[in-house]
Amino acid sequence: MKAPAFAEKSVRCAHVGGFHDMVYSDWGPRTGSYAIVCVHGLTRNGRDFDRLALELARGGYRVLAPDIVGRGRSDRLGPLASYEIAQYINDITVMLAAEGLRSVDWVGTSMGGLIGMSIAVMAGHPIKRLLLNDVGPYVPKEALQRIGDYVGIPWRFDSFDLALNHVRQAYAPFGLKTEEDWRYLAELSLKQDAAGKWVMAYDTRIADAFKNTEIADIDLWPFWAQISVPTLVLRGEESDLLGRETAEKMTRTGPKAKLIEVSGCGHAPALMDAHQIGLVRDWVQSS
Repeated sequence: MKAPAFAEKSVRCAHVGGFHDMVYSDWGPRTGSYAIVCVHGLTRNGRDFDRLALELARGGYRVLAPDIVGRGRSDRLGPLASYEIAQYINDITVMLAAEGLRSVDWVGTSMGGLIGMSIAVMAGHPIKRLLLNDVGPYVPKEALQRIGDYVGIPWRFDSFDLALNHVRQAYAPFGLKTEEDWRYLAELSLKQDAAGKWVMAYDTRIADAFKNTEIADIDLWPFWAQISVPTLVLRGEESDLLGRETAEKMTRTGPKAKLIEVSGCGHAPALMDAHQIGLVRDWVQSS
């Protein structure tokens, strides 16, 4: 996989019992106090946005794509700390402060969208506009259970091809169409451990939230009612996490979001093909 043209940076952040580095990719012109921030899903990382960020950077936009702690290039948390949204918000705030950013357009896939919604109800928040990729204020417990069933398993594979097959199964709802795209996604998803085995590029402790409490529906409609920034919702046509009824309700309540349904995928649109990248690019350029 050819390395794209971005600056790899990190910020030092605190957690209960210690400190960690959060790594992020910085694309485009590094001037001004505005940027687009792209935040990934639960088991993913900021490199998922490489193709999107490259397209936006070519248009003159600055894009920051962090690896949320416990994923990708970022450190793992110490044993006393928990993987939770409050931690992620603190880390992202450190990144924005380090870069002098006071205004952002937020692109959030799944967990990244939940983080964005959480920030958008806080006083003095920096979000100018919000794009939620296949997530909303209501998430059924069945979808959470499906995710929880595989996230905490310490998968290890003897070869890249075996690991690639696992990636194809785990992320089948992404709806990628070509072998090249699946291999690309696998390269972003995997790393080799000290023994040379292929493992997923995230800390399996991110599943603790699924293990330590009874899984229940997520209901954030009261928070949704407080969001006032212009919002676009992308929904995978076959998504089990963002139901059509929920998505349509999002167009009538709170910020009265615009809704676009993406065919040929479930949870979540990968934002890697030309059509999906174009949807985000058009949204960015519509300001």
